[in-house]
Amino acid sequence: MTYEAFQQSLSLDTPPAGLSPLLTALWHDGKDDWESAHEIAQSAEGTPAYDRIHAYLHRKEGDQWNAGYWYRRAAASMPSGSLDKEWESLVHHHLSLLS
Repeated sequence: MTYEAFQQSLSLDTPPAGLSPLLTALWHDGKDDWESAHEIAQSAEGTPAYDRIHAYLHRKEGDQWNAGYWYRRAAASMPSGSLDKEWESLVHHHLSLLS
């Protein structure tokens, strides 16, 4: 799946088949369904890739302290760029893992 196809899928009512759980979380976030995205992100707490999405979601929520905690758990730095850029980067990364 391309990034463009992923973005277009946001017009659907359900995530496309074949997405990884973390892409599904990002899909829900792209649909402004923070709760569903968060549920997936916290489902494998302690797994760095899940913790990284968890960090992004708390940053988006505006809870910088909690976001910082999850970035540290994921061994990642909190990005200084926009949330949109972070989301885009995460989607690109997880799409590359599907190939």
